[in-house]
Amino acid sequence: MSVTIRDVRAICTRPSGFNLVIVRIDTSEPELYGLGCATFTFRHEPVKSVVERYFKPLLVGRDVSRIEDIWQMLNVNAYWRCGPVLNNALGGVDMALWDIKGKMANMPLYDLLGGMTRAAVPVYRYAEDNDLDVLVEQVQRLMEENTRYIRLSLRNAQRRDARRNAPVNAADGFYYDTQLYCKDTVEMFDYVRGKVGEEIELCHDVHERLQPSQAFWLAKNLEPYRPYFIEDPLGPENIEWFRTLRSQSTAPIAFGELAINSREWESVIKDRLIDIMRPHVSQIGGITPARKLAAFCELFGVRMAWHSSPDCSPVGHMANVQMGMAFHNVVIQEWPELNERLYEIFPGAPYVKDGYAYANNKPGLGIGFDEKMAEKYPAEIYVTPWIEMRQPDGSIQRP
Repeated sequence: MSVTIRDVRAICTRPSGFNLVIVRIDTSEPELYGLGCATFTFRHEPVKSVVERYFKPLLVGRDVSRIEDIWQMLNVNAYWRCGPVLNNALGGVDMALWDIKGKMANMPLYDLLGGMTRAAVPVYRYAEDNDLDVLVEQVQRLMEENTRYIRLSLRNAQRRDARRNAPVNAADGFYYDTQLYCKDTVEMFDYVRGKVGEEIELCHDVHERLQPSQAFWLAKNLEPYRPYFIEDPLGPENIEWFRTLRSQSTAPIAFGELAINSREWESVIKDRLIDIMRPHVSQIGGITPARKLAAFCELFGVRMAWHSSPDCSPVGHMANVQMGMAFHNVVIQEWPELNERLYEIFPGAPYVKDGYAYANNKPGLGIGFDEKMAEKYPAEIYVTPWIEMRQPDGSIQRP
């Protein structure tokens, strides 16, 4: 007799500064359940609604082993598809089903996906401050902990006040001058590289905020400092400009944090316009499309590095680490640090030692979730000032 889906829930919690959404699927076997990450931190309630009000009636009673069929069904069931709310809901369900399959097989996820190609995944960690000497100290401290890859950032993206030239009565928001940002970022790399030398790998995330010509300038001017990669210098809206960017600079380019549809990454991969693909796994619909994307990238020599920011739950981090252990073309794992509270709520979460992220060898994702403790930290709807980014003239800043 097949094992079927008995219940589907989405639990929202905020234990460490970001709203997290965890999907739990219970089965006809009383002790058998699966966990998935469906976190869309700025729109958590719509994701919960999709999971519980729309997906649950479609899922209850279905065979848990039919992951591919369930994914395809949920993907097209609303007719319109590939939006971030629907994709995250789908990604959480998909991840939970893979967790269940691993538990039924008594195998960790990485074994289900073909076995280990590496015992742990190299990580890059964050150094961020507007004081360049403090930034250097952060880098040196991470180096002492055997971290070999570090992402450099200025705390507010630039060191100078971007609102100083705004017109009278300009709207509130996070003011951001892309010209200042580009100059400050090059200065940051020059200063840090001069202090710490060539042994450490340094990378940087642009967050899709530049116009194409500015992205070309930044990539060319960072080239002498040998960045490990420059992430998302352009967003999916400017996908055609990656060809020009590739012709202008040899700096490695990473792309994909905002991508949610295969049409947004197909051309840059097959035309070899990027070096590293960096999707957020729940945003593209879970493990099922992620493994297909990794295989597609491998055909064209494009490497993988899953997006694993602080607004990804430990369940999501665990899925990323285990896929990183299994897929040959995954080269590095973003690591935002997990605090003690997260390890208490999510026992078995991945951990970092000497520059590598490790997963345990328990079946499935190998991670637990203490719902009672999570309830003590309810999710919140709140205004996020830095999302409302504005140009120096007060207009909304777009990629």
